[in-house]
Amino acid sequence: MSIVDPRNGAPLTAPQDSPSSSQEAAPSDEQLIIDVDRNNIQQVLEVSMQVPVLLDCWAPWCQPCKALMPILEKLTREYRGTFILAKLNIEENQEIAAQLGVRSVPDVKLISQGGLVDHFQGALPEKEIREWLSRYFPAPENTPASPEEQAAEALAQGDAATAINLYQELMQQHPEHYPYQVELARALVAEGRSEEALALLDNLPPEERDAAPARGVRASIEFRKEAPSDEELAALASRDDSEANFKRALRQVADGDYEAGLEGLLDVMRKDRSYGDDAARLTLLRVFDALGADHPLTVTYRRKLFTLLY
Repeated sequence: MSIVDPRNGAPLTAPQDSPSSSQEAAPSDEQLIIDVDRNNIQQVLEVSMQVPVLLDCWAPWCQPCKALMPILEKLTREYRGTFILAKLNIEENQEIAAQLGVRSVPDVKLISQGGLVDHFQGALPEKEIREWLSRYFPAPENTPASPEEQAAEALAQGDAATAINLYQELMQQHPEHYPYQVELARALVAEGRSEEALALLDNLPPEERDAAPARGVRASIEFRKEAPSDEELAALASRDDSEANFKRALRQVADGDYEAGLEGLLDVMRKDRSYGDDAARLTLLRVFDALGADHPLTVTYRRKLFTLLY
């Protein structure tokens, strides 16, 4: 099945069963990304009988639209003709927008076989758009990492500065996507900038400020204050008593190695339940609260704690 240009009906790619299709050049931007108006909307719907159309409904005054459009264009290029991106300026095409039921922008509609398959509203982050597309299309080969994935990988590798820069850029593009602010706070903590992280968390809306991800970052700050320094940890290296094991576990939690820290705290409980007025159990409960009730480690270690207690 070939993909055709909705403006003139000319093929964009060779049919998939053509022997030479693998040698065809990729469709150009002009072929894959088009503007829609009353002159070609019917052709776009007809083209959707052959290839899905991603219809981006936007407006010149819409700032989120301006953040979303480059992401959609980037993904359209990556998918190399799997779908066409059609851009509809609702200010200039109000009648079409009304017929399509567009009530707010950005509004992105997936059209196939002449009908609406799905849609999303708002300037979703790239990662979420990729996840949405994956419901309908196989991911293209050699897909580059999303900015979110790059930031998370940088933080995991200990490169907090790169993670901070990436999350700051994402925040500028999506100022109301609060998970970016939480992750930026996490990266700031990793770079030793806890006061900046706390200020960022304090400015979140109450429902975000009190949610598990933000609580987890706050807890990591608290645990860092309580955990032994590198020098103290080195001095404890030869010891195997409750105090040394508790402090090692506390440091693991502070460093984000939650599973090892939880296991260490549980081990202190097994060997010395009375240590520090039940400090190990109370710290376990604090970690559970930081991770959130639904976190897999919380579920697993709550069960282990219950078994140990009863």
